[in-house]
Amino acid sequence: MSVDAVLLESPTMRSTVADRVEVLDRVKALELLPDEVHVTTEGVAAYFGVTEQAIYSLVHDHRAELTSNGYVVATGVRLNSLKEVCRIQSRARSLALFTRRTVLNVAMLLRDSETARQVRCYLLDAEQRARSAKVPEGPEEAVDNRPGPPEGSVDAAVARVAEQVVRAVLAATVVPVLNALVDEVGGNSRRLDAVTDRVDRLERIVLDDDERAVARRRRRLLSALDEGVPDSPDGLTA
Repeated sequence: MSVDAVLLESPTMRSTVADRVEVLDRVKALELLPDEVHVTTEGVAAYFGVTEQAIYSLVHDHRAELTSNGYVVATGVRLNSLKEVCRIQSRARSLALFTRRTVLNVAMLLRDSETARQVRCYLLDAEQRARSAKVPEGPEEAVDNRPGPPEGSVDAAVARVAEQVVRAVLAATVVPVLNALVDEVGGNSRRLDAVTDRVDRLERIVLDDDERAVARRRRRLLSALDEGVPDSPDGLTA
């Protein structure tokens, strides 16, 4: 199978190069209608050096693909407008129109045309050059492990300045914030310790008051028993 046959047989490959319409002019000048957008079936046949019937047959076999790339049949108001703009002297009720993208699609489908074959070769060459120009990916991108710039070089000086700038920014912004947070946490800790100490003292005071109250009640009860004084309703004197 010839090299250009891959475009003839592979819809996927055709779709990958469908935008490279510039290759048409590298092979042969394509005559557009005065709207500078469309080409008629007659113009497409003349470009590829084949009969109009060959183009009709191609459209019949690949209409969906060609339509997705701009092929359209103008009728009604659109056709009248096109006739007026392009000064087309025809009484036809419809007119098949091809864009440059559609013409390129025809070139990738038309077998019996030397012009079409040349277009396919240019397409494959352009695609190969584009792939070769891409930056390779993989281990070559891992440049972090490479040694730094030589000491005394401009790159080394730039690296030192950049490091100094980063350190200055950290010292002016990040470090003060961290110090403020540390001070705030320390202050909160001290305040918490003070509150805890106060609670402890209050608890001791409450317990001492309870113990003193019980002792007073006991002394009053013993005194009442010795003197024979009647108990108060709750068992203690006032």
